[in-house]
Amino acid sequence: MKLTFPHMGNLWIMAQTLFESVNIDVVVPPENSKRTITLGTKFSPESACLPLKLNLGNFIEAAEKGADTIAMTGGIGPCRFGYYGEVERQILKDAGYPYDVVILEPPDGSFLGLAQHIRYLVGKKVSWVKILQTMRFAYQKIIALDQIEDLIHAARPRLAQEAEKLYDEAKRRMAQTMSYTGVQEVVCWLKESIRERQFSHQNTDRDESIGEPLRIGIVGEIYTVLDPFSSADVEPQLGQLGVHVDRSIYLSGWLGENVFRGLIDGYRSMNSYHKLATPYLAHFVGGHGQESVGAAVKFAQEGFDGVIQLFPLTCMPEIVAAEVLPRVQNDYQIPIMKLIMDEHTGHTGVQTRLEAFVDLLERSRINKSRNITCEEVKNLAGK
Repeated sequence: MKLTFPHMGNLWIMAQTLFESVNIDVVVPPENSKRTITLGTKFSPESACLPLKLNLGNFIEAAEKGADTIAMTGGIGPCRFGYYGEVERQILKDAGYPYDVVILEPPDGSFLGLAQHIRYLVGKKVSWVKILQTMRFAYQKIIALDQIEDLIHAARPRLAQEAEKLYDEAKRRMAQTMSYTGVQEVVCWLKESIRERQFSHQNTDRDESIGEPLRIGIVGEIYTVLDPFSSADVEPQLGQLGVHVDRSIYLSGWLGENVFRGLIDGYRSMNSYHKLATPYLAHFVGGHGQESVGAAVKFAQEGFDGVIQLFPLTCMPEIVAAEVLPRVQNDYQIPIMKLIMDEHTGHTGVQTRLEAFVDLLERSRINKSRNITCEEVKNLAGK
C-alpha cells in the first residue's frame, strides 16, 4: 500500500506524521499548482466545485509517484463533499487510476465505523494504544501549526516577505520533528524570530508609518479558506497590504468538532458560531454556511474593520450564507466582500479587488466612521 490524501493547506504535515508513524508508505502529493488544477479539470464535470477538481489533480499527481490508496474524510448534509469519495473513485477508475479509496466518515454517534476504516489502513499488527498515541501526537502538530499561522497573520503587516520565509521554515521544521518537545520548540523558535525581527524594524521609517494595522476576518468554505492556492494567496496578499488577518476556520478546530466530536479541543473553537448565526441563519445548510454567518457576526462584534467571504463557484452552503451576510453588514455596519473562486480565477484580479477593498477600509478609518455604503461593497463584490 502506498497511501495519499488531498493536499489542503497544512493538512499534509499531520497526515504524513500520522500514517508514517504506523509504518504506512506515504506519497505526499505536490503542493497545489496550475498543473494540479489542469489535470483535475480535465477529468471533472464542468459544474464540479474547485476542491473536487484539485483533489483529482492531487491524486493523479500522487499516482505518478506510485500511490494506490486514498484516505480522505467524508461529510454529511447538503454539501456535495459527502459524495466526493465515491465520485472521485469512479472518475479516477475510468481515467485509468484504479485507486482503493478509504473514506473516514464523521462518527454518527459511534466511533465504530471510523475505527474499522482506521484498522483497515494500518493493518492488524499495530495496537490501538499505538494508533491512539500517534493520532494524539499528529493532532498536537496541527494545533501547533494553527498557532504558527496565527503568529504569521500578526507578523505579516510589519515584516512583509520576512514573515513568509519564517513561515516556510517553521513548516519545514514542524514536518520533521517527531517529539512533543520538538513541536513546542518550533513554536517558540518562531515567536522569538518574529520578536527579534520586529525589534530590529521598530525604529525604521517603514515601521513608524504603518501604525495599527487594519483587521479583516476571513470566512467561508473550509478548503478555499485553508488552501493558499485555492484562495489565490488572499492571506499573504492582505499581509503585504498591511492587514492583520484572522479567519473563521482553523484545521484543529474543525477536526476537533467534526471528527473527534468535541472530545478534543482544537486551537480555535467553532462552538460559538451557531448561536451567533441563529438570528440570521437558524438552520444547518451544509458545509460551513452557518459558521460563515456566525463568524462574520463574531468578527463584527470584536471590532474588525471588514470581512471577506471566500468560497468556490457553485458552493450551495456558501451561496446561502452570501445571501444572508448583507443583513449582518447592515446591522453591524461592517463591510463584507465576497470572492468566488474557480479554475479561471486570476491572481492579479484578486489582488486588484483586495487593494480596492483595503483602500475603502483605510478611508473609512481616516474619516473615523464606517461610511462605506452597501452599494459600494456590492459593486466591489461584483454583484
